[in-house]
Amino acid sequence: MKSYKRILLGLVTLFGLLTIFTLIVNLKVSSTVNGRIYDCVDSIPHNKVALLLGTNPLNRLGRPNTYFTNRIKIAAELFHAGKVDYILASGDNHIESYDEPTAMRDSLIARGVPEGRIILDFAGFRTLDSVIRAKEVFGCDSLTIISQSDHCERALYLAEANEITAVSISAPIRAGRWVRVRLTFREWLARDKMMLDLWFGKQPHFLGEKIIIPEPMKQKSYSTNDGLTM
Repeated sequence: MKSYKRILLGLVTLFGLLTIFTLIVNLKVSSTVNGRIYDCVDSIPHNKVALLLGTNPLNRLGRPNTYFTNRIKIAAELFHAGKVDYILASGDNHIESYDEPTAMRDSLIARGVPEGRIILDFAGFRTLDSVIRAKEVFGCDSLTIISQSDHCERALYLAEANEITAVSISAPIRAGRWVRVRLTFREWLARDKMMLDLWFGKQPHFLGEKIIIPEPMKQKSYSTNDGLTM
């Protein structure tokens, strides 16, 4: 009986410590990036490159994922408003049947973004990978990050930790209450993991050779086949 109580007490203590850690991490992340998330295309400053963070184009029911759709919409609006010159579509492509970057490229083209202004990063397996690779592989010291607001905060925190000057724009969230609760809980845990990754110096799965993103004024015309890929 005493052993049972000790185990129970240990579990309660562990849960309490994890809860406190999560609260501290969330407060630190939110306060650090305060004022750098925009919700209007017109008010956001210009950046050469927008980092479009990937997600599954389809939800669990096999229907269009509004998180994906709204990120694409905002990215296209930024480009057409002249707020960014290139869109770095960074996502997961660890198996042949799952390809976030290509899905983002095709959706952006459908919204009138020239393929020559879309850069594909197939090794954006996690937000940490996407952010660090944007600097180390694609040479971006300044970024406009595109995702939903909670995810934007985490990405901005990672950017600051890696000496990247960044702002972000939040894509609208259109999802049911329980979906949002589930994703919020997942985001809290993701922030905990992010903080541990930063403390222990976690690096992307892959880096590789640098890819130069040209200055936009040097591009005189677009081709349907001149997109940069990695």
